[in-house]
Amino acid sequence: MSPLYAVLGLVGLQRAAEIAFAARNTSRLMAQGAVEVDAGSYPWFIVLHAAWFGSLALLVPASTPPSWPLLGVFAALQLARLWVIATLGARWTTRIIVLPGTPRVIRGPYRYLRHPNYAIVAAEIAVLPLAFGAVLTALAFSAANLALLARRIAIEDRALAG
Repeated sequence: MSPLYAVLGLVGLQRAAEIAFAARNTSRLMAQGAVEVDAGSYPWFIVLHAAWFGSLALLVPASTPPSWPLLGVFAALQLARLWVIATLGARWTTRIIVLPGTPRVIRGPYRYLRHPNYAIVAAEIAVLPLAFGAVLTALAFSAANLALLARRIAIEDRALAG
């Protein structure tokens, strides 16, 4: 199996597990009285991430040798992602879910960054294509992601403040 397909397979399994975990957390939080903010923009993130993943599978030749140092950076980003998920625990979702009356998380990576998960995702979207020489893919999806994230962060910050 090519390194590209091996990496994409692992990333796909990881993302599927994360989506299942996030869905469980979302259901629990909503049952506790949480509210979702800006649900209408969520499908755009799904489209962006699916297109990013699909573009790697379809546009990068399977025989492309990887940059092992960049794959190492990507692996380190996965550890950082796990740190974020472990820190938020039952509050981690892929949506903007606010549970009224609960304080903002300020431990773990949140001590250092206001939105560490978004920083990690932005880095992932750039690093994985670059690890396989897909510079235009990294640039195009990074730009699209930053546009979506700029809006989302503003909305999330307002929701968490209020």
